[in-house]
Amino acid sequence: MARIAFILLCHKDPEAVIAQAERLTAMGDYISIHFDARAKQAHFDTIHAALSDNPSVAFAARRLKCGWGEWSLVEATLQAVMAAVRKFPRATHFYMLSGDCMSIKSADYAHAFLDAEDVDYIESFDFFESDWIKTGMKGDRLHYRHFLNERKHKMLFYASHAVQKRLGLRREIPADVQVMIGSQWWCLRRRTIEAILDFVAARPDVVRFFRTTWIPDETFFQTLVRHLVPDHEIRTRTLTFLIFTDYGMPVTFYNDHYDLLLSQDYLFARKISPGATELKARLGDLFASHETAFQISNEGRSLFAFLTGRGRIGRRFSPRFWETESTLGRERELMIVVCKKWHVAKRLVDRIGSVTGLPCIEYLFNEESCPLPDLGGIQATIGKRTRHRRALMRMLFDYYGTDRLVVCLDPSNIDLLRDFHSDRSTTRMLEVQCTFSDAFLVGHAKRVGLAGERTPPETIDALLPTIRADFVFESDQIDDAGFENVERLREEAPLADNVAALARFLDIPENEAREIAETGHLYVD
Repeated sequence: MARIAFILLCHKDPEAVIAQAERLTAMGDYISIHFDARAKQAHFDTIHAALSDNPSVAFAARRLKCGWGEWSLVEATLQAVMAAVRKFPRATHFYMLSGDCMSIKSADYAHAFLDAEDVDYIESFDFFESDWIKTGMKGDRLHYRHFLNERKHKMLFYASHAVQKRLGLRREIPADVQVMIGSQWWCLRRRTIEAILDFVAARPDVVRFFRTTWIPDETFFQTLVRHLVPDHEIRTRTLTFLIFTDYGMPVTFYNDHYDLLLSQDYLFARKISPGATELKARLGDLFASHETAFQISNEGRSLFAFLTGRGRIGRRFSPRFWETESTLGRERELMIVVCKKWHVAKRLVDRIGSVTGLPCIEYLFNEESCPLPDLGGIQATIGKRTRHRRALMRMLFDYYGTDRLVVCLDPSNIDLLRDFHSDRSTTRMLEVQCTFSDAFLVGHAKRVGLAGERTPPETIDALLPTIRADFVFESDQIDDAGFENVERLREEAPLADNVAALARFLDIPENEAREIAETGHLYVD
């Protein structure tokens, strides 16, 4: 059975460190602690006094003063790892933790999970080819030497970098090493850890290189594992659940996140709020339980992105278009069917095409698979279609040899709607307003990744009002935009009202509009 040696890097809250160590070792595992030398000596003395008699606890032989982005974090990790290797010969896995982490599964579940596959768990992406680094310095992290802490000495840090570039002091990466990058929260097998320690002893040149790279805790172990371990024995993921905000800060979890955390496909979570005492108590009890049946839905990150994104529309980072292209043509009419229920809109435009003969295109800016003619590659992806939307529409008008074209759009595409309505062509819009049952909302949440088949009912119940309000908000945006030539087809409206709306939207006789409005099963989910 797996026996885990937890590698704990911490710098505060001695009582929480003691509680964490006692909780983890009570289930037969081990812990090796590095307590930052910058922290108060009295705090370390408190931890050491409380845990020194516990045979499942080890302390790093040397405490270092750690700084974000510095080699000191890697060296502190190595110190704690070496202490664990020496003291715990029965440890099969070594798991990196911080003082803000807590288990979100039971110890029995964690052991069974690690026993299931003989692999290492570590994010390990190619440093140069992947998009793991979203913004800021990339190659220069490695090619120049970084001796200063960027957060404490920002001006000097960047001045040193600029001087090195000016003097041409660019250095090369060790020839036999492919630098990788990923999260520092890993879980490695004993033989991998021992191979890393042997490599560190045998290759001082590589260690010397990483000592002066920037943020080496995201590259050192990630590079060495990929260098020393066959690819098929590596799972490129972390077992610690964490989410980052748009500002690069880790999301904090509170008392009401218990069910959400348990449903994620991870063993631990970071960061747990220091004040979330109820959550900590419940997770502590869970770790000590023998529970092994967990409903994994894994919607945490997409759910966070959805919920936090609601308040940002129109406030910051609002969507923008990358180009302004010429008009579609004064003589042309673009007729847009806007509907949240895509299957309803697709049935409707299919019927419109049959009755009127107008060319109709489904959700070309929402569905990659939308059937489109070959237009020289501009139609290949949603990204290209959106960037070159007016050129695309002109080509579609030309392809079908028409001046009247019907397309479908999701109501969330408010910026596309604004752009098309600002064109010199005539733009008409038909908003199809449907009723949304709870069953439809649940299905929508699953389709877009906000929920899974195993998402707890409590999480779904809490989510549904937000989704419903979001749909209303999208419709309100259309109202507030003040578009001209807007008609509305309502599921619950009298047939005569819908016939009149269709007749005006399509500029067709009422008998044809009635034939469309009477389409059977139009609104069926």
